[in-house]
Amino acid sequence: MTEAVKRGFKKGISVTYDLAKIVIPVYILVTFLKYTQVLDVIAKTFQPVMKIVGLPGEASIAIVLGYFTNLYAAIGAIVTLNLSAKEITIIAMMLLIAHAMPMETAVSKRVGVSGLAMVVLRTSLSLLAGVILNISL
Repeated sequence: MTEAVKRGFKKGISVTYDLAKIVIPVYILVTFLKYTQVLDVIAKTFQPVMKIVGLPGEASIAIVLGYFTNLYAAIGAIVTLNLSAKEITIIAMMLLIAHAMPMETAVSKRVGVSGLAMVVLRTSLSLLAGVILNISL
């Protein structure tokens, strides 16, 4: 029993370290961007699209990170934003549907599914879910 606890503890520390290597740098980067004009430019550029799904323009950073890297990078960006419970629910659902697309598209192609079709389908469904949640919540 103690051996299993030791193994579990070591694996838990290892996973925490692996996640921290992603989340902490993204958190620092997005926090830095908040104090520069870069985040304002990004937010204003994506504000029209983000408004449709009920999110502020700044949330586009988390969406892009989630779509193209992984959920942990998106989480690192999300925690720097001051989002309401509704907004967190919307962004979580959108990222649940469409995350890590480069990696998952490669997997889809290996099993014979069109990569382009998967990207279009997942992105469309993600945006549709955002719109529906924005209206219904």
